[in-house]
Amino acid sequence: MKTKLAIISSHPIQYNAPLFAMLAKSELLDVKVFYTWSQSRETLFDKDFGKTIQWDIPLLDGYSYEFADNVSSNPGPGSFRGIVCPQLNPMLRNWDASALLVYGWNYHAHYHAMKYFKGKIPVYFRGDSTLLDETGGVKQAMRRLFLRFIYRSADFAFYVGENNRQYYLKHGFRNDHLFFAPHAIDNKRFGDSSGEMRRDAEKWRTELGIGANDIAVVFVGKFEPKKNPLLLLEAAERLNKPGVHYIFVGNGILEAQLKAKSAGNPAIHFLPFQNQSRMPVIYHLSDILALPSQGPGETWGLVVNEAMVCGKAVLVSDKSGCAIDLIKPGENGYILESNNISQCVELLDKMTVSRASTIQMGIASKEIIARWSFEEVRKSFERNIGLPAKNC
Repeated sequence: MKTKLAIISSHPIQYNAPLFAMLAKSELLDVKVFYTWSQSRETLFDKDFGKTIQWDIPLLDGYSYEFADNVSSNPGPGSFRGIVCPQLNPMLRNWDASALLVYGWNYHAHYHAMKYFKGKIPVYFRGDSTLLDETGGVKQAMRRLFLRFIYRSADFAFYVGENNRQYYLKHGFRNDHLFFAPHAIDNKRFGDSSGEMRRDAEKWRTELGIGANDIAVVFVGKFEPKKNPLLLLEAAERLNKPGVHYIFVGNGILEAQLKAKSAGNPAIHFLPFQNQSRMPVIYHLSDILALPSQGPGETWGLVVNEAMVCGKAVLVSDKSGCAIDLIKPGENGYILESNNISQCVELLDKMTVSRASTIQMGIASKEIIARWSFEEVRKSFERNIGLPAKNC
């Protein structure tokens, strides 16, 4: 008999939808997703991009789901009381869930579902928080106590990488109640290196004035302080290396500043926010992904997964949760000390010796990331969901 797994998530997310569709085909799990930010069915405004986002890949196909009505007076994922769903627990009971998996506790509806079902059915938790932003002090100690209390409402947790595992251990989970389920993307879609996609990328390089032997470093994401694109721009200007181009892809509050600082520099290029179907082309346009995040709140950095699946070298800051898991220094890239401009210049110089050397790093990236897949997440869920919740 299949385990009836109810998954709680705030809204359809481009990174989760393909996984949910895969889980729907499981021979061991009967999966239904319960979304709690019901207003997201109509529109999804991203304040950091500064625009309404309409993803161009299907987010609700291939799996069973239901939206719980969010009755918050100020609906949205920006606060604990932004998602309040009085009917969520009755919906889960009526579906007769035999296990519960919650993505994120920090909404009223999510936490109260965890609290209500703890002791009735096994409660699993999934998130990607780390300890990387901690600075110590009384405030941090108080938050630690608070989070240990919160996580008492979960029996088990799936950790996405080593930094995330250390976070759970610090907040009261026993090691034998933690299961590895890697942070992953749709490797199959991003790994598509069809001739058409590569031709599109080569054409785009030519239009941008990037030569066949030139090296393109790409930044992908929101132009915001957390992601620290200004550090990459400063390093690019200091290095000033012929044949090396920098492509900034996205939008955000730092956009005007970035463009003003780089005005007149033919090696600096800007592309607006690109939807999901175009992202593999963006990575094939480039040779190196740079993610110079300074935080706080850079929990993982899934653009690193995307670039590695596309076979790209990577330069990632130590404030990104993925760095210690995905970066093998000297093999597929380097780990940058956050906000270290001198080191950023040095590593960019080292990684741009030749396009041939970046291609070799990209080959290593593709080999490393192969294990970080939805297939591995599915296997972990199937292996560990349904365990008895005693002694938790």
